[in-house]
Amino acid sequence: MENVAIISLGCDKNRIDTEHMLYRLVRGGFAVSDVSDADVIIVNTCAFIESAREESIDTILSYAELKKTGKCKKLIVTGCLPQKYRDELVKALPEVDAFLGTYEYENIVDIVKGGSASDNQDENAEEAVATENSDYPNAAFYDAENCGRMLTTYPHVAYIKVAEGCNNRCTFCTIPSIRGKYKSRPLADIYAEAEKLANDGVKELILVAQDVSRFGLDIGSSLIQLLSELEKLPVLIRLLYCYPERITDELIEKISSSDKIAKYIDIPIQHCSNKILKLMNRKTNKLALEKLIKKLHAKGIVVRTTLMVGFPGETQTEFDELCEFVKKVKPEYAGVFAYSKEDDTPSAWLPDQVKKSDKIKRVNALGRVCAAVTKEFNAKQIGKTLRVMYEDVDFDKNRFVGRAQFQTPDVDGVVYIQGTGLEVGSYYDVQITKSSNYDLYGKVIGDKQQ
Repeated sequence: MENVAIISLGCDKNRIDTEHMLYRLVRGGFAVSDVSDADVIIVNTCAFIESAREESIDTILSYAELKKTGKCKKLIVTGCLPQKYRDELVKALPEVDAFLGTYEYENIVDIVKGGSASDNQDENAEEAVATENSDYPNAAFYDAENCGRMLTTYPHVAYIKVAEGCNNRCTFCTIPSIRGKYKSRPLADIYAEAEKLANDGVKELILVAQDVSRFGLDIGSSLIQLLSELEKLPVLIRLLYCYPERITDELIEKISSSDKIAKYIDIPIQHCSNKILKLMNRKTNKLALEKLIKKLHAKGIVVRTTLMVGFPGETQTEFDELCEFVKKVKPEYAGVFAYSKEDDTPSAWLPDQVKKSDKIKRVNALGRVCAAVTKEFNAKQIGKTLRVMYEDVDFDKNRFVGRAQFQTPDVDGVVYIQGTGLEVGSYYDVQITKSSNYDLYGKVIGDKQQ
């Protein structure tokens, strides 16, 4: 039996693809191993921005060197990078035995068993086009009845993809050129996969797509309908990647009134300046964003957002406006990123490109503003009793580690817990006694919760 290792780069959507590939490979007779013991290494790549492409190429090259030692017999590259740059990669990376794009994952077992990059290039490219033009690009790959998951998260948490592609056409984004137009998964297929995950012990489902809030519009359904179906399962549902213009009063009410949906939403607003939003081709404005976040907060819903600085045309005036906006509306969590000039996007041709040094300064300055807002939010949790899911142990701090309902894995901080006999994946009432810039500290009160 050959050993296979997969290195997954990029977003949570890539993670999901990796988990499905792992499952297929095990069913195909392969064993999953560490890279050091692998006969076959698969690198599932990201190509969203320049830094992601650089990381992907560097990772591929590092394992190409390992292949030269004879420890690795075959190197395969999958995901966004070959989806967009297959021809160039085949020529530039002869060390790679095969490439699979984002709509070819169902072929992973056959590719691992045989074939090379040059042998499979034309056949795979034709199949990718055919699949992309189907009702749902990865329909066969995500067939919940026949294809399971090998989770790379904690066993009680799983991400679930509700759509492929994107129609928003933000002027800075390469996703439409990689993943194509927005196509929702059939609701019944999502539910079947979610039900299987719940039956396998998953207690938290995190919905992801390029735009979760658009779900169903192309298939005669809606996000509200999907949430209503998923509420039938014994899981907590978390919403990521929801665009502000499609967060309706009905959705806000659904989140706030349901005991199955986390009082939390991720909204990538990117900026608040009307000038910059228009240049980005965003479908909202500053006043609408202020009203939306105010509504969410009034319903007790915590907001995570993404903010981009250094977009072409952003002067100190627009940057200062963004800083003041954050101080005013107080999104509890925020990721701050510098604009990346991508040659095949409309924004690459805009005048008044911002210097790299200025972008770095603005990332750091806005990061401090956002951190202060998070610190203020955390301080307000002191004295409260929160329902916390226990997940891990931090031996350095000599504490258990968990998450409150308003914390997404890996991005929003954690709750350090004092207690005894805790069970991983179970909920506990935790009284918060201390806070830091990003994390909370507390002690367990009472027994395990349902």
